[in-house]
Amino acid sequence: MYKFYAEISKEGAISGHSTFENEDFVFDFSESDGKIKGTVTALTDFTFRSISLTAEREYGFDDLFYANGYQSWTTSREFCQSDYLHGIIKFSKISKFTEDLASVTGDYKFASYGETGVFHSYTYCYFRKRGQRGITLYGSKSERKGFTVFEADMNKNTFKIYKDIEGVSLKSGETYEVFDIIELTGDFDSVMDGYFFGFVGCKKPRERHLAGYTSWYNYFQKINEQIILRDLNGMDRASEEVNIFQIDDGYESAVGDWLRVDAEKFPNGMKYIADKIHEKGYKAGIWLAPFNAQRSSAILAAHPDWVIRDNETGKPLLGCPGWGGAYTFDIYNEEFKAYLKTVFDTYLNSWGYDMVKLDFLYSQCMQPRNGKSRGEIMCDAVDLLRELVGDKLILGCGVPLGACIGIFDACRIGCDANKNFVEPFYNKLGLNCELPSCQNAINNAIFRSHLDGRAFTSDPDVFFLRNTNIKFNLQQKLLLGKINAVCGNVLFVSDNAGDYDEQTVAYLKDFFKDKDYKIKMAEYVSRDVMLLEFSEDGVEKQLKFNVKNGNSNIGKVL
Repeated sequence: MYKFYAEISKEGAISGHSTFENEDFVFDFSESDGKIKGTVTALTDFTFRSISLTAEREYGFDDLFYANGYQSWTTSREFCQSDYLHGIIKFSKISKFTEDLASVTGDYKFASYGETGVFHSYTYCYFRKRGQRGITLYGSKSERKGFTVFEADMNKNTFKIYKDIEGVSLKSGETYEVFDIIELTGDFDSVMDGYFFGFVGCKKPRERHLAGYTSWYNYFQKINEQIILRDLNGMDRASEEVNIFQIDDGYESAVGDWLRVDAEKFPNGMKYIADKIHEKGYKAGIWLAPFNAQRSSAILAAHPDWVIRDNETGKPLLGCPGWGGAYTFDIYNEEFKAYLKTVFDTYLNSWGYDMVKLDFLYSQCMQPRNGKSRGEIMCDAVDLLRELVGDKLILGCGVPLGACIGIFDACRIGCDANKNFVEPFYNKLGLNCELPSCQNAINNAIFRSHLDGRAFTSDPDVFFLRNTNIKFNLQQKLLLGKINAVCGNVLFVSDNAGDYDEQTVAYLKDFFKDKDYKIKMAEYVSRDVMLLEFSEDGVEKQLKFNVKNGNSNIGKVL
């Protein structure tokens, strides 16, 4: 059924193989009982460039392909023949610097974009007929040997499975498991349970429902002790539905200098804040980008040897365009690992925080290195974080999901929501698929809702109910809040609820309340209009809305 192809590099020469047995390796392949397995045994020393299996598959007008994006923020949805995955805009490729800036958050340098009818999906995918609930899912058991990618080409009528195995080196006699994939067909929820609980082996998340506050989407880095304590007291108005309060970026002197709290902004330190949160009966959360250091940080100046360097240029690898540019420290550097251990011990044990939100994690695996693929590196990084955090909670963000499924307690499933509901101009330009956007956040919340309670507890990102520092009308506010509540169980606002009127407090309590939601069907009925059918505590409801402008029947649904 499948055609095989692999490309390798040996002694500086590149060669391709389309047979299971050749002079360089033996590919042991099996396909039975809905399982696809493939293992390579090297006969010579070589480095992988690519490996894939391709089958014929006929696509019709009603066929939909679910593409799970590269990382937390990446566009993820069902696609039909007339859709396309846009990559980075052509203008960004005028120089290496601008291309790096636009592509740093995604897979644009090692995946294909921009062709109508061609889509790729990470770790798992599924096929569905429009209007039907049944699906056929293909999913990888683990990404520890490299990211597994599924590609639907609706023009050529092909379905390809390939491993992002670039950079993996094998010695003669070594064996390497490439594919361990399951195919499941049936009712949507039964298939998802079979994949995540049965095949992958996930357990139910420890924390089923988290609701509360995060500081980022109102103040960004401009937070201080006075603002945080004021907003903490503001949550009193919904306290019976609140169980977590999170401090986001802005408390540290610089990104990377995690042990240097900005004493002017937080004169009593971060333990004092955690204690105040605990007095309210809430879990205390705090944000870090554990692998990153902005260029002006003291830690980078002291330890430039910790930085991951570009394989081609040898220069420090840009890990994030934010904060004036940030580099990434290497998890395989023992001194850096020791530093991280001290950081987490301080935050979790000395200061007493209950949860860490760990952001920009994709930066650790932007390129293969040390004979390891991107997927191997990301899985190593996730394992290290789990080890360092111990029994405390992890909320992941900006991370390839396949690496943290069943390991992180909670995870973001979409991009940052924007303070303007209508898309900003740079989103309309199509700069990349990870930029802050309410439209993309809503899209991902719905199409990744199946992850909640299976892979981890899902964080669709914040909703807004305040009247200042945003550009939302009431309908748009209620739409975003309702979708987040239906599709995830990590629910945050960044508002000072002390400023709310009584009706707004009622909305907040309703969205925060732990309810029994079940999604029956979700699909685009036209390019911009989506239909979401769900039950809420046993009551059947239907939400129809325009993703672009937020026009909806939300009032009737509430």
